[in-house]
Amino acid sequence: MNLYIFNQNRRGAVYGVGTYIQELTAALKDIGINICVVNLTSDNPQIQKEEIDGIRHWHFPKVVADQRTADDKKQWELYFQNIVFLLQLHIEEKTNLIFHLNFYESAKLAEELKKAFDCRIVAVAHFSEWGFKIYDNLSRLRNMLNEDQADDFGVNLKKMFEEEKNYYLKADCVICLSNYMQDILCSDYEIDASKISVIPNGLQDNEQLIINNEKFAKRVLRKKWHIAPKEKIILFAGRVDEVKGVSYLIKAFREVLNSVPNCRLIIAGSGNYNTYLQEAKEICTKTTFTGLLEKKDLYELYQIANVGVVPSLFEPFGLVAVELMMHSLPVIATETSGLNEVVNEACALKIPVIRQPENVEIDVSLLSEKILYLLQHPAEAKQLGQNGRKRYLTAYSSEIFRNNMSAFYHSLYLALSFQA
Repeated sequence: MNLYIFNQNRRGAVYGVGTYIQELTAALKDIGINICVVNLTSDNPQIQKEEIDGIRHWHFPKVVADQRTADDKKQWELYFQNIVFLLQLHIEEKTNLIFHLNFYESAKLAEELKKAFDCRIVAVAHFSEWGFKIYDNLSRLRNMLNEDQADDFGVNLKKMFEEEKNYYLKADCVICLSNYMQDILCSDYEIDASKISVIPNGLQDNEQLIINNEKFAKRVLRKKWHIAPKEKIILFAGRVDEVKGVSYLIKAFREVLNSVPNCRLIIAGSGNYNTYLQEAKEICTKTTFTGLLEKKDLYELYQIANVGVVPSLFEPFGLVAVELMMHSLPVIATETSGLNEVVNEACALKIPVIRQPENVEIDVSLLSEKILYLLQHPAEAKQLGQNGRKRYLTAYSSEIFRNNMSAFYHSLYLALSFQA
């Protein structure tokens, strides 16, 4: 089996999609599949090939604008045509080919690959672009899709939706990370349920990066990060973006400080900070923005935190919640989209999202109450963390992910062999 996994140089490749590809290649590299990661829109000025930990990586440069057209969509179509032409030159073994795509703008790429190769196309539903605009508000989505006289916002949302739908239709198989996304693909995108598989993400335990001695972690790591021994740490990790509920978390933290002044909110991730720095201006000495961290550094913060909060307004899966559970941290999470499936009541305190006709919100007072409860009830918090660790091991470990993906790919391999 010859598996080509496509990545792109873009924001998603730094966060969820990039982590997904790293975990996927690490899980599959020793089970007899020939794997190559094809990196599109690379910063490299020319085609480059390299091998990293036994996995081939090919890098293809960014789009070079064709002066004959100013149409951005046409530019991308030409780019994908050229990529497929180059792949025909570089792929030596052209049997049992599986192309694994990860970005919804790749419908034209899927079409060109099908023309050029005898292959199977796999599309992954990592996210939906409309979710970043209207969050977890399916009623609003459906109303906007059915509007005859839509405004500019509605017209653009329909275009994005149709582009995503075309992407899934071009694929032979679609992987969803949650049942939530599967239901939407079936009911709203009208994708045949028989071509959809639900396979949640998995994470390597990375035990070498986890310090199991709790006292050591509190003493040494807190000293390293200049955190007082008894200071309570509330941790957020991810993109600093409105869809992640950051502004609601800062408002809730302000209320928490009134009852527990000896605590700190750490926001680990990159984004446009201006809005959130302004939101936190009078509590800025209690709020830390770290920027984007290396995994080793982020894992250290997981080990010294008291509570992990995932206040997303839309989350097709929720990889950060899995990381929190992996580190035995008690979780506070919103009951939104796929995130609601990742964590359950045994390992997390849940916050409902409030769906208005034009908006999705979080009850700040309720969020602050949940945070206070875990800070003030350490025994209950520890039990939630232990339950989360068990849930990670039984549902989201790298071994579970490898077994699920291996079975999925081998079913495609058998189909290819049978067809041949």
